[in-house]
Amino acid sequence: MSMDSKQRFSNRVDTYVKYRPSYPKEALDYLFGEVGMKPDSLVADVGAGTGIFSALLLERGARVVAVEPNEAMREEAETRLADSGDGRFEAVPGSAEETGLADRSVDFVTCAQSFHWFDREATQAEFRRILKPSGRVALIWNNRVTTGTPFLEEYEQLLLGLGTDYAKVNHRNVTKEHLEAFFRNGDVREGRFSISQLFDFDGLSGRLRSSSYSPAPGTAGYEPMMKALRELFDRNEQGGRVSMDYVTEVYWGEV
Repeated sequence: MSMDSKQRFSNRVDTYVKYRPSYPKEALDYLFGEVGMKPDSLVADVGAGTGIFSALLLERGARVVAVEPNEAMREEAETRLADSGDGRFEAVPGSAEETGLADRSVDFVTCAQSFHWFDREATQAEFRRILKPSGRVALIWNNRVTTGTPFLEEYEQLLLGLGTDYAKVNHRNVTKEHLEAFFRNGDVREGRFSISQLFDFDGLSGRLRSSSYSPAPGTAGYEPMMKALRELFDRNEQGGRVSMDYVTEVYWGEV
């Protein structure tokens, strides 16, 4: 993970917490069923950010070590989760490439909305080191749907046209071949689930501002993007809302 990627969200913590989607119950059911997690499993949630996914693991009874290099995001996770889970939560500074965790110390590794930022080869070696024998990794993304409604299609075009580096940092740049190379013997299994967010304009604006490729307030591109977003919303709102739809993808296996 480059230094730039570690700091990209430092000025977006508030919007990230408030407007980023959570993950569907069915995806957690899958992790605690098919993937093999159990209450009391020790999970390293790597690239944990503000703890959105860590909180869901804690709700299922897991013990969680949140590994996050960004100090502002890690502090937010600690503030939100330190008192939950009866001591089952810990947040530590570290990266996917250098977690700081002990050899063979965790049952599972999760990476929710984070793996695309990592150096894959160094991360693979580090996860092999920290996982117990037969430990598993689950890579999770909320993959925003970009077709099917005029709003979804126009929002994608907005990001491509006015986002700072959207095409470069898009997690869809992680290919099937990348995943097969990461998991042991190319054996990557997957599950897919659905989730949606309904937004008024303020919510939609917050969701966009939580993205690292959105121009920050005060920069040259900010006002043009907000103007275009307002026009997009006004064209597509129904009852004062638009629906942001996602497919939650879970890729898992041994590394």
